Amino acid sequence: MSAIRGEFSSRLGFILAAAGSAVGLGNIWGFPTQAAGNGGAAFLVVYLVLAFCLAFPALMAELIIGRHAKANAVTALQGIANNGFTRRLGAMTGYVGILTASLILSFYAIVAGWMLAYTLAALADMAGAYDVSGWLTGFTVSRNLVFTGIFMFLTIAIICGGVRDGIEKWCTRLMPALIGILVLLIVYVMTQEGAGEGVRAYLVPDFSRVTDPALILSAMGQAFFSMSLGVGTMLIYGSYVSDRENLVSLGRSVTLFDIGIAVLAGLLIIPAMYVAQHNGVQIYDDAGRLIAEDRLIFTVLPALFNSMGVAGLLVAFAFFVLMLVAALTSSISMLEVPVAYAVEHHDIDRKRATYLIGGAITLVSVLIIFNFGTLFGLTIALTTRYSQPMLGLLMCVFAGWIWHRSTVIAEIRKGMADADRSLFWRIWPFYVAFVCPAAILAIFIQQLR
Repeated sequence: MSAIRGEFSSRLGFILAAAGSAVGLGNIWGFPTQAAGNGGAAFLVVYLVLAFCLAFPALMAELIIGRHAKANAVTALQGIANNGFTRRLGAMTGYVGILTASLILSFYAIVAGWMLAYTLAALADMAGAYDVSGWLTGFTVSRNLVFTGIFMFLTIAIICGGVRDGIEKWCTRLMPALIGILVLLIVYVMTQEGAGEGVRAYLVPDFSRVTDPALILSAMGQAFFSMSLGVGTMLIYGSYVSDRENLVSLGRSVTLFDIGIAVLAGLLIIPAMYVAQHNGVQIYDDAGRLIAEDRLIFTVLPALFNSMGVAGLLVAFAFFVLMLVAALTSSISMLEVPVAYAVEHHDIDRKRATYLIGGAITLVSVLIIFNFGTLFGLTIALTTRYSQPMLGLLMCVFAGWIWHRSTVIAEIRKGMADADRSLFWRIWPFYVAFVCPAAILAIFIQQLR
């Protein structure tokens, strides 16, 4: 069956694809702004601890379930159920996950379209086509429709290629490019006046803030959601992993990769904010709150780029290429969730399924664009604040309470013969059964306030 479904051809291919799914706008955009608004280094310390204490165990739950089932989320969760009720619960969880991933992609594609437009705007500025640049950076329906459509076409084209010729092939190209651009931008920003103050704010913690409940919950939410957990993306990627691979090692590598990119992104964005402040751009209000946190990428940073002269155009181009690549590596994993279900559950040809589902999601994006003020924020809230936490909770319940323990350890042993004697097995079952659900519930309750 795995030959028909496809498998990642190498360990590196899986790590780059899974890390690409996790490393999206939530890392490059979300993590630095969360850190900047929540104490900088104090947030970083708490995030690093929680990423391994909470996100890693939850990630392992999805990977183990996925490889065991070698199937989409609906089939996988039904397969590990132990009675009629849990089979129905598994089916419901899988279907809601598919819907949630699709809705996330519908607004994510709009934001990614902005990144593409800003990338081209930098080129237009270099060519002196200022009217074109103005249209590309202006918030108009026509601009949003064009670039959302282009981004969705790119995502669809990659997913049509399947696991090896689509997801793996492009992630092994895009992820090294993302890291290279990120490092080059960090090096450049560090040469600017004001960057040192940003580095100190980011890396020198005020330990008195580490115990702040609001900071802890923010870091917990960022650690969990930046790993693409809950909607089945990691479950699907896990289903394409060979039985020969050590899942614990793979999960650890993906977590480290995700954390590393987030930390590097903070090392770019936060010093860049202080460089902007040094150049006269206001980044904090009188109360010390971050200005325009959700629009930081499109307000503070463009103002910084404009203050750099000609060099700023090149930096702006590189920065928005970085954001576009991060968005694309995540969007392909989101589209794979419903496509895998359609191919396996309804025996639809992959290309046909990809175009049909990708087209339907694009139509939802169009609906959001025409009703932006009403639907954009609502879609984000329904998916990331309510649906995703509950789905993550149910994944942990299936792995920790419903799935028989002997089958779980047998799956892990496939690539790790001494799994039952490992530190991972001594800790993980307790974590996934008790600690992760409690933490996710805490995040969910905080989101409701």
